[in-house]
Amino acid sequence: MTNLELGNFGQDFLWGTATASYQIEGAIAEGSRGRSIWDTFSHTPGKVINGDTGDVACDHYNRLDEDLELLADLGVAAYRFSIAWPRIQPDGTGSPNQDGIDFYSRLVDGLLERNITPVPTIYHWDLPQGLQDKGGWKVRDTSYRFADYAGIVTEALGDRITQWITLNEPWCSAWLGYAIGVHAPGEKNIADAVSATHHLLLGHGLALQKMRTLTDAQIGITLNLSVVRPASQDQADTDVARLVDGNLNRIFLDPIFKKSYPADLVEHYGGTIGEATKEDLDIIGQKIDFLGVNFYFPSTVVARQNIDKARSNGLYVDTSNEPNLVDADFGSAGVHRMGVKRTAMDWEIEAGALTELLVRVHDDYSNLPIMITENGCAAHDYVNPSGEVIDDDRVEYLESHIQALSNAIAKGVDVSGYFVWSLLDNFEWAYGYSRRFGIVWIDYETQRRIPKRSFHRYKEIIAATKEA
Repeated sequence: MTNLELGNFGQDFLWGTATASYQIEGAIAEGSRGRSIWDTFSHTPGKVINGDTGDVACDHYNRLDEDLELLADLGVAAYRFSIAWPRIQPDGTGSPNQDGIDFYSRLVDGLLERNITPVPTIYHWDLPQGLQDKGGWKVRDTSYRFADYAGIVTEALGDRITQWITLNEPWCSAWLGYAIGVHAPGEKNIADAVSATHHLLLGHGLALQKMRTLTDAQIGITLNLSVVRPASQDQADTDVARLVDGNLNRIFLDPIFKKSYPADLVEHYGGTIGEATKEDLDIIGQKIDFLGVNFYFPSTVVARQNIDKARSNGLYVDTSNEPNLVDADFGSAGVHRMGVKRTAMDWEIEAGALTELLVRVHDDYSNLPIMITENGCAAHDYVNPSGEVIDDDRVEYLESHIQALSNAIAKGVDVSGYFVWSLLDNFEWAYGYSRRFGIVWIDYETQRRIPKRSFHRYKEIIAATKEA
């Protein structure tokens, strides 16, 4: 095991772990829960590996106490979970469903009884199907419906919550859902993804307005950010990398922190981002209390016209499939750097990129506290004959990224928390149950939970920081 430099993490640093409602809860027909876009998508043949669905998942809804005990054993200070909109408003509008509120109230109370801070995410992708039938995030009205929903959960749970997150990874909702089509609702239209981007951000801003009237808790948003690098210093490669960075990072950071969309993206997408007005941007750019950052891997991109040159320079570019709509729109392709270790998701591992990213956000946008609300890796886990899961690849990944956080703090970045993704192996969206991110193994047939070596190592790290 690595000797980590843990002295930069203060006593108030929030060590935690994270999950998401559709990925773990199951019980899709219990408690008067409505149908979500992920219920529809996962039950559509060909959309998810092996035809997997979240119908049962980790059965967390019915095994809540067992999972709370796992959190207590781990010794985390905080737990990030998401609230399933269809449990609160089965059709996305109207009066709250008391069964849904009661479930999350039990969860919050169970955490507080164990001295664990609850950090709820109000939206982690499970849009009620009833709202999708009316246009989903493509239409402006969904932003207002989201604010209504945020108000309901704030009123119901706000007396016990000190930190809220409005949205998780709006890039994935907009671009994987409405342009690339590999996430619910599975649509493929660039213009719709641009509209969804703006309406998600507007929903965040409207929710923030509503919540500020109901609570003095800290409120933030979680973005999936990364370092995007060109394959070479050729002008075509650097131009493409800037567009990709704009689509992933700046199109969200700029309106939140600068009340404007990036000029190059506005031009690229036809002179508007979702018909944004100054009033909209003022709403989106209201002050948040912290920024949530999900980080997994850096990206290297090449202009498609330079693919052969990149290959001659020892880079791997997979062109076996047609480019997705976003890559086709930018004329870009992803590059694999040879010799760089990769996870079971085929994502590069470079912990130093996390330090680089955090310094950039701090220098270019804000000195607000940053919480790493997701970080982790999929690995090829298995239970050995002794009944253990020895996931040393994940241990190495977590240690290196925690060290990268320490390095960022040393460079002046205010990092206030770190949440490992994920507490449990779970339904990994379009990958179904074929990928395991958890620090706890789930036997999906029996629902047996087995803490992995990474669970025990993370527990040691948390305990060591308390003693530092």
